[in-house]
Amino acid sequence: MTVVKQLTELIRRTTSSLPGDVVSALKKSYRKESPSSSARVVLSTILENCALAERESTPLCQDTGTLTFYVDESLRRKVTQKALYKAVAAATELGYLRRNSIDSVTGRSNDDNCAPGSVVIYYKKTKGVTLVMKGGGSENMSRQYSLPDQTLGAGRDLQGVRKCLLDAVQRIQGFGCAPGILGVCVGGDRATGFEVAKEQLLRPLDEPKRGDAALRKLEAQLLKEANSLGIGPMGLGGKTTLLGVKIAARTRVPASFFVTVAYMCWACRRRSMTVK
Repeated sequence: MTVVKQLTELIRRTTSSLPGDVVSALKKSYRKESPSSSARVVLSTILENCALAERESTPLCQDTGTLTFYVDESLRRKVTQKALYKAVAAATELGYLRRNSIDSVTGRSNDDNCAPGSVVIYYKKTKGVTLVMKGGGSENMSRQYSLPDQTLGAGRDLQGVRKCLLDAVQRIQGFGCAPGILGVCVGGDRATGFEVAKEQLLRPLDEPKRGDAALRKLEAQLLKEANSLGIGPMGLGGKTTLLGVKIAARTRVPASFFVTVAYMCWACRRRSMTVK
């Protein structure tokens, strides 16, 4: 199988089926909700939709999102931009992706989805190729804070970070298709903050934070607090507002303290492959 065909298959599988850890989290949340509640109905519909999409190899969400590829740097000459664009064009023609790319100046559609911004490529130390598909609704809910924030009473410490993240959850409410996942970067500059925050969405939901005990504790605390707010699936009330919170930290300059939130909806479409 050629590299392009392998990448096209990666796109098909990513757009039509959720990772096992996300499905497990949704099922666990379903069991927690009260019988006959709106929350349970929503989660039941989501799980039925996921099963149908996987069975029929169709997109599990109408918004097939921005495609972000993380490619091991050793594969730079094999998994090229040209190969990735060919795979995206093929996947679009086959119906695995909708026409989802708009020229920001002219307003015209890039019908093959192949344009800078529609396909994002990072070459770095990783394993094989990983694809993340992030829809526009969840991307619209991402945000960045600068500490101290007098409005929130948030200082330059982890309690200040906590206040920012709880504010983000409150502002998101049912928008961006809850229940969702928070990918967070504490520190860094404005640009790398969003890159690192989005990378946290690659972490399995059932994998605890390694190394930093303070951030591991904050992840667990935020998940518990967010799910006690009663916002629930699609903002209709319930015990499940977030499926996970994943936090990383980066050094910063003395003048800046950013807290960056990359929000992902329940359709956390990510998948990896080994290139043969």
